[in-house]
Amino acid sequence: MSRPPRPDSRRPGVKPPHVAARRVAKAPPAEPKLILFNKPFDVLTQFSDEGGRATLKDFIDIPGIYPAGRLDRDSEGLLLLTNDGQLQARIADPKHKLAKTYWVQVEGEPTEEHLQRLRAGVELNDGMTLPAEARRLDEPALWPRNPPVRFRKNLPTYWLELVIREGRNRQVRRMTAAVGLPTLRLVRVKIGDWSIEGLGQGQYREVPARL
Repeated sequence: MSRPPRPDSRRPGVKPPHVAARRVAKAPPAEPKLILFNKPFDVLTQFSDEGGRATLKDFIDIPGIYPAGRLDRDSEGLLLLTNDGQLQARIADPKHKLAKTYWVQVEGEPTEEHLQRLRAGVELNDGMTLPAEARRLDEPALWPRNPPVRFRKNLPTYWLELVIREGRNRQVRRMTAAVGLPTLRLVRVKIGDWSIEGLGQGQYREVPARL
């Protein structure tokens, strides 16, 4: 008479000794990258858009990178991109107060009073801004904007250089409007020690990934 098979006394989930454990190979960490990009006007700071608008993908073909901070669609100039999460946080997080330098074309003539108000901090609907560095600027040698800025013939335009250490939504435009100088064109030229010097519109270059 045959005996019934003995029940398996091993605990559930424990592999039989003859079954070798599989080792999952981990991919090596990606080499940190930092990209400086001179973003044109009317380009979104993202890599896709369901509406078919221009995005970073139209200019940059580097997998695995993403913007460190934002630059509005209607603003131009320096945008940083990286594949390093820690570096991205240190660049984008306002608590690090990384200086951002803008060249701003405004409607109307800036007076010393306008500049002092910007330097002291401006009251916006989301609170007082930190003090900014502000000075008048001779018209910079920039690429033509496409489409061109619309001017009003009876109002002069001037350029300012503003340095801020915050990252509020549309902050520079709101600051100049609050002191009576509406922004017509906004170009970010520096973030910390990184600048768009030597970069044409729509061009990028890779630099050492360190802050």
